[in-house]
Amino acid sequence: MPKRPAVISDFRTFVNKGNVVDLAVAVIIAGAFGKVVDLTVKLIMTNLLEPVLKEAKVDSLAQLPGGELIVAFINFIIIAFVCFVIVKAIEKTKRKEAAVQPPKPDPQVQLASAMTRLADVLEQRASS
Repeated sequence: MPKRPAVISDFRTFVNKGNVVDLAVAVIIAGAFGKVVDLTVKLIMTNLLEPVLKEAKVDSLAQLPGGELIVAFINFIIIAFVCFVIVKAIEKTKRKEAAVQPPKPDPQVQLASAMTRLADVLEQRASS
């Protein structure tokens, strides 16, 4: 069996790391979520501003001067807010998990305590 070049092996290891796969999934989901938010904002803003848009003789908010910028800004605010809510929920869950789990005892403190108890027992036996 021929030996594979180190670059291919290193690349395979890199891609198989959980972080890279998680990041790829997050980017794909974010792209789809961005499209949903964009269409939702266009729909809502167009319906809310319909009288103003009719007066300006345009079909959508994006057709106004600077309209695409307004839509992009609103999209950004919505996506940022949703990310904020998700991160806060994750942090809250992690805090609850941390509160439930008792702190792990320090092995050095346990060893020192055991050594002290052992020395006390040895002293008691020697004095008896």
